[in-house]
Amino acid sequence: SNRQMKVLLLLLQPTGSCSDVNVLFLSADACKFTLDPNTANRDLLLSEGNRKVMLVGEKQPYHPERFEGCEQVLCREGVSGRCYWEVERSEGLVYIGATYKGISRTGLRSARCLGDNNKSWILFWFNNSYCVSHNKITTAIPATPSSSNRVGVYLDWSAGTLTFYSVSSDKLTHLHTFHSTFTEPLYPGFGVLSYNSSVTLCEIK
Repeated sequence: SNRQMKVLLLLLQPTGSCSDVNVLFLSADACKFTLDPNTANRDLLLSEGNRKVMLVGEKQPYHPERFEGCEQVLCREGVSGRCYWEVERSEGLVYIGATYKGISRTGLRSARCLGDNNKSWILFWFNNSYCVSHNKITTAIPATPSSSNRVGVYLDWSAGTLTFYSVSSDKLTHLHTFHSTFTEPLYPGFGVLSYNSSVTLCEIK
């Protein structure tokens, strides 16, 4: 039987005022991902069993699946159900999100960079500031009440929602929910735009 994975305080600000609700994730919703080195931009270095990505500027070997001109990488695994995962950032400017596998690797920047097309949805993250982007439409998110170096992502593929949370020790703070009609499995993706900054896929306990 499914055990409760997390019941955490969720802070929602749909109209500028906070309302407290409980959000339930089941253990079956927790997903494990690994980064796909074949998709990593040549300036990115993967480590820790392909769970960590860092911008280093040292050209990696060529592969036709690598992204050109966008410092980003996809995971090997795609999702077409319910899935929750968390990532940790060391510093600097990064983005996290999800995309269809068929996103372009070369060509126009708008076709290959996550958030610049209708195939991908992302959250930009810098210090304690966030904004979201889909199909080149970017929206700023009000500052969160407390700083955190971890973000949670919850995908409900059938419901057409992709939700981002700021994660602290005792609560999730809602950042943004994308609403769409997904037509293909979604693959988590990450971009690292600051040198020596990193993003790491977390183990959910």
